[in-house]
Amino acid sequence: MKSCGAWLWRAGSVIVVVCLGLLWQWVTDQHFISPVFLPGLDRVGQALARGLSSGDLTPKVLATIERMLWGWFIASLIGILLGAMIGISPRLKSYLAPILEFLRPLPASAIVPVVIALLGLTDAMILSVVGFGALWPVLLATVHGFSAVDPRLYEVGRALRMSKFATIYKIALPSAMPDILSGMRLSLTVALILSVVCEMISGREGLGNWILLSARFFRSADLYAGVLLLGLIGYASAFILSAVDGNMFAWRRRRGDLIR
Repeated sequence: MKSCGAWLWRAGSVIVVVCLGLLWQWVTDQHFISPVFLPGLDRVGQALARGLSSGDLTPKVLATIERMLWGWFIASLIGILLGAMIGISPRLKSYLAPILEFLRPLPASAIVPVVIALLGLTDAMILSVVGFGALWPVLLATVHGFSAVDPRLYEVGRALRMSKFATIYKIALPSAMPDILSGMRLSLTVALILSVVCEMISGREGLGNWILLSARFFRSADLYAGVLLLGLIGYASAFILSAVDGNMFAWRRRRGDLIR
């Protein structure tokens, strides 16, 4: 029954997307909005197919994905390591709390001029901004995950005479992984957004620069094709991480079903 319900929800979501696409096409066919500003979905599809088949759009897509993944990877690595240390050490948490509270609400866009002054309009600048913005969801989720580990699990580790590293790796980390993966999903979305914004600012090759130039030269079909690609990239990345999360922690749901 649960699988049937899941398929019904997926079918419903597909129907909603199709209806929105048909509504979009109908609005443009009726010329309620000028095609200069809102092209039809058919023209957007043709622009997308033309850009991918000609090889003009593919390098830009790959460049954006590469920057997104590298920035996300760096942010995840630092966030998990630093968050684990803070989460298991109340003393370290009290020492670093003022710095974290100062940096956490700082928008990533606010540091762009500073990073440009230090690194110039380079890929290193983009990775630095993406890494900074994508760091906080992973870091905060990791701190919460390790702080919420049941103290009795640490007692089990001590009873088994496990080393501190083994206790963290074999007991605390698996317990904190659901929170960490939730933070990583949000972080990946932030990484994609910042990659596009930095490409627009720096003029580096990528989807962000493609979209900006398309808007400047009134290539509305190309503009919407780029936006559609960004949505597909975001959806695919979130779907992959959700699938990983579901496969890794299916045992938690089975255990919850048994308890109920």
